Amino acid sequence: MRKLNIIEYPNIDKGRIRLKSFCTYNYSYVPSDDLLLKLKNKKYFIKTHGCQANIRDEETLSGLLNSLNMERVETKEEADIAIINTCAVRENAEDKVLGEIGEFKNLKAKKKDLILCICGCMVGQPHIVNKLTDTYEHVDIIFGTHNIQDFVRLLDIYIKNPGTRLVDVSSKSGDIYEDMPSLRVNKFKAFVNISYGCDKFCTYCIVPYTRGKERSRDIKDILKECSELVKQGYQEITLLGQNVDSYGKDLNSNVDFAYLLEEVAKLGIPRLRFLTSYPSDFKDNVIDVMAKYPNIMKYLHLPVQSGSDSILKKMGRRYTKEQYLDLVKKIKEKIPEIAISTDIIVGFPNETYEEFLETVDLVKQVGYASAFTFIYSPRKGTPAARLKDDVSYETKVKRFKELVEVLEVDVNKYANSLIDKVIPVLVEGPSKKDPNILTGVSEANKIIHFVGDKSLIGKIVNVKITKNHVYSLVGEMINE
Repeated sequence: MRKLNIIEYPNIDKGRIRLKSFCTYNYSYVPSDDLLLKLKNKKYFIKTHGCQANIRDEETLSGLLNSLNMERVETKEEADIAIINTCAVRENAEDKVLGEIGEFKNLKAKKKDLILCICGCMVGQPHIVNKLTDTYEHVDIIFGTHNIQDFVRLLDIYIKNPGTRLVDVSSKSGDIYEDMPSLRVNKFKAFVNISYGCDKFCTYCIVPYTRGKERSRDIKDILKECSELVKQGYQEITLLGQNVDSYGKDLNSNVDFAYLLEEVAKLGIPRLRFLTSYPSDFKDNVIDVMAKYPNIMKYLHLPVQSGSDSILKKMGRRYTKEQYLDLVKKIKEKIPEIAISTDIIVGFPNETYEEFLETVDLVKQVGYASAFTFIYSPRKGTPAARLKDDVSYETKVKRFKELVEVLEVDVNKYANSLIDKVIPVLVEGPSKKDPNILTGVSEANKIIHFVGDKSLIGKIVNVKITKNHVYSLVGEMINE
């Protein structure tokens, strides 16, 4: 049994605590000469699961390892350091990660110097860390979302103490670290954090416990980062926050999300997006800014989760069905061309069929361009996970399928509305199914396939839509 060095262990109760203030630090850790020597020209591999915030964390981890003169590789077999960056939103995501970790056992047996690291939201849960330390002895370093800035230090400790496993998973309100090295995974689309954490504490969600309190970056730091991306030729920026609409509330200033959104739009980035919005925090001035600037995509991801007021209350969501529909109406009145997507959970504990039908009714009224639908997955440590559920999984699956059928009516309707229209498409790369076909995304995040030269990758081109495949579209590039 290998020695276990626990620097800090996750604690759900500590994760609930919300301190009034937080600190901003400039990253300044200097690795030891010994670490630099041992890792120079070595290779690393990162596999990321989950949301855009996790992708942004991956970019920071890549930047840290590149600062050690390491090289990124695309297969774990080539790696000297392997990182699995995890997601805790749903149980099936965790099961998939645990399967991947298990697959490393044979590789570690063959390649004894390989350092296997597990990070992300999943390890912010004590029962997961217990499972990793008890069952997966080939895991070397476990660190949380609050410990990314400590990763190089953890490598330093590990290499100086061969054979000792490390656990460093803080549960706290959180701070902000600026000037962290970063290696972007995409050369023309970029994610920019405007805030971290969440204070909503929806009863089904583990994220507030793993990512800490809502804390906003200084607008100067955000605009500096965005300005540099514009100068580097990036075509699209997505502003990220667990709840972008609460940006600035903790800064004791007059800066709010609408002001920030407008200032970034003025920088001249061709495409500007943001994720994610919270309905009761979404303000009229954000709608006005979206309508005013053509480079702000006329697309909005507005999670509703349920159309039943009783279920929304049990979920801890701070709005009603009527308030959500009124907001959607207001947005569509000012931005008629807006495409709206959403998140919906089916099968929240004890959800009745009548309550489910309220969600179906809301879906019909809104007319979503796309949606992400999920069957409820209990997250240990959250209030909802303690509820006794009298609805069978088979019933939930049946309702899930019923909802998807209803959603597809409007998704298909929206896609059909684009037939014969010429729309701008940001070309992302060759199609996974056919390397001779290019794939890009529309303003509404619709996937578009068309014939074109690979030199167009990273550029915005005009495409005439010719076919609707519901979740993707086919078109022909229009030469100007």
